[in-house]
Amino acid sequence: MAHFSRRQFLKQLPAAALAVAAPSLAFFPLHGFASAAEFQIHDIDWFDDERERPVPIRLYQPIASSSAAPAPLIIFSHGIGGSRLGYSYLGSYWASHGLASLHVQHVGSDRSIWFGNPFNLVSRLQEAAQEKEALARVFDLRFALTQILRDPLGQAINPNQIIAAGHSYGANTTLLASGARVSQNAIPIDLSDPRIKAAILISAPRFYGQNAVDSILQPVRLPTLHITATEDNIQIPGYFSGYPDRLAIFEAIGSERKALAVFEGGSHSMFTDRTRSGGAVLNHQVKEATQELSLDFIAQVLNNQESGIPSWAMRHEAILSKVIS
Repeated sequence: MAHFSRRQFLKQLPAAALAVAAPSLAFFPLHGFASAAEFQIHDIDWFDDERERPVPIRLYQPIASSSAAPAPLIIFSHGIGGSRLGYSYLGSYWASHGLASLHVQHVGSDRSIWFGNPFNLVSRLQEAAQEKEALARVFDLRFALTQILRDPLGQAINPNQIIAAGHSYGANTTLLASGARVSQNAIPIDLSDPRIKAAILISAPRFYGQNAVDSILQPVRLPTLHITATEDNIQIPGYFSGYPDRLAIFEAIGSERKALAVFEGGSHSMFTDRTRSGGAVLNHQVKEATQELSLDFIAQVLNNQESGIPSWAMRHEAILSKVIS
C-alpha cells in the first residue's frame, strides 16, 4: 500500500501519465456494464412486518438493465436526518453509468428528527444515535436488499454484484453490514451481510459509545474506499467527530484492499446534496471527483479493472490533500 501526500503522490506518476490530457467522465468505462444515459426512479414504501418498521426506498434503475443483462447494485445509507431523496448526485450518476442504486430511508434517524418541538431537537438527535437505532439501520439494509431482489424490479439486478455505500452515520451502517463488530452487553455481534462485496465509506465517524476501533474494524475484509476532507467535522450536541477519526478508521479497518482520498478543506455536509456547503465551487468539484472515484472503485471490484486513482489524482490535484492506495 502506497502512502503519499498530494505532492508526493503526483511526483510518483510517470511522465507519460502527467502528459495525458484530462479525460471525460467516460475515462472509467465499466466493461460489460450497460452504458445507460437514461434511468428510472422508483419510490417504494416497504414495511417490515417482523420489526413493525417502515422502510421507504428510492431506486435509481438504468433503463437498459434487464433479466438478460442485470445491473450491479449500490445500496446506500444516508446520514442522520437524511432520507431516501438525498445523495441524488450519486444515485443519478451511478444509474447513468449502468448501475442500479437503492437508497434506503432509516425512519428512526431520518429527516423526521428535524420536525417537532425545537426544544426537544437535541434529545431526538441523541436518541437517533443510540445503539438500538444503529442496529436497526443495518436490518433496514438487509430487509431492503431482500425485498428488492424478490421484487419484479429485482429481475434487472445482479444479486452477485452488490456494493454498500453510506455517508456519515450511513457509513457506520455500511461498516456494520460489511463485517464491523460492535459489542452489545460486552459481547461482539456480527451483522455482516454476505451479499455485500465491497463498501464505499464517506465521512465515516467513530461508532457512538464504542471506543475499541481496532477490534471493531479488523473483522472487515471487504475492499473499501474511504472518502473524506480535512474539514470534515461532525458536531452535534454531545458528540464530535473530526477528520482524524476518518484516518483512524481507515488505518484500523482489516481490508487488505483499501484506498483513501482526502480533499483539502470543505465540510462534512458537502458530500450531501447541499450545493454550497464547503464553498460553492469546491462543493461542485468534490462531488464530481467523488462520482468519478466511486465509479473507478466499483469497476476495480466488479470488473477487475486496474486502478485509475493515479490519473484521477492528477486531474483533481488542486482539491486533494492526501491519497493512499
